[in-house]
Amino acid sequence: MWGLVPLFWPLLEPAGAAEILAHRMVWSLGFVLIALVVTRRWAWAVPLLRQPRKLGLITVAAAVITVNWGVYIWAVNSGHVVEASLGYFINPLVTIAMGVLLLKERLRPAQWAAVGIGFAAVLVLTVGYGQPPYVSLCLAFSFATYGLVKKKLNLGGLESLAAETAIQFLPALGYLLWLSAQGDATFGGEGAGHAALLAATGVVTALPLVCFGAAAIRVPLSTLGLLQYLAPVLQFLLGVLYFHEAMPPERWAGFALVWAALSLLTWDALRTARRSRASLRNAAIAAASAGAEAATEPVTDAAADAARPTTATTATTTATNK
Repeated sequence: MWGLVPLFWPLLEPAGAAEILAHRMVWSLGFVLIALVVTRRWAWAVPLLRQPRKLGLITVAAAVITVNWGVYIWAVNSGHVVEASLGYFINPLVTIAMGVLLLKERLRPAQWAAVGIGFAAVLVLTVGYGQPPYVSLCLAFSFATYGLVKKKLNLGGLESLAAETAIQFLPALGYLLWLSAQGDATFGGEGAGHAALLAATGVVTALPLVCFGAAAIRVPLSTLGLLQYLAPVLQFLLGVLYFHEAMPPERWAGFALVWAALSLLTWDALRTARRSRASLRNAAIAAASAGAEAATEPVTDAAADAARPTTATTATTTATNK
């Protein structure tokens, strides 16, 4: 769904990116409220209101995802689908860089190499575009910041989206009312079909997030990480094959470097996951062997006498062990 969403935003024209963004915020809140009513997940709301720090983090998350959504809608409807896809390709590299700079995380050599290749790709693309790929960088940094804040927030996907859209709702609704007062709103003025499509922005926003949250608890994390590359791949293919955006050689070179960096990153993540699983398996085997050896050790007469003071105690202990 995320990969195919570039096909949806052009259907909303002649609405501009700002109007589409405002509708996306308003209708997303309606969708998640219905989802919360159906699932009866309200227990988090009252405790959240008593935590100013978390409310501040949610406000920051709402602000950066607003930037991300707005830039993405504008990019798709302005003929920059390929550049938008690049933003989500380099997002993992930006996330890693933030982990080093802000969280003082340590990188493995392969991760350092991937970040270096990604930086080289941005330089190549800067030459290709004649300027830095601002759209890509804005999308990558805003979404990486959003991920960082969500990590600190530690709130469920549906609950977090509900809180974020609740913060976005009043400014978005105010903008739509102002737009309508100016006579520039397209909602209601372009027919029922157009109004229905604008209302559908809530479903288009929330449904993939709900599916992602459901998948996160059902599939391994390594698989989930690999599946997330599907969205920018599909966006890139749509940009080249459907929207027929230009791809001169220098852009292909930049994208090739990005893909090389992501391949290296994926290989390193899978290798590390395999090693971790092997270490856990070996530790479990060692623990089981040690337990078996302890169970077969001979018991001294004194220990045996102490271990069976009465017949009733022995029977109770045997039952408990079973």
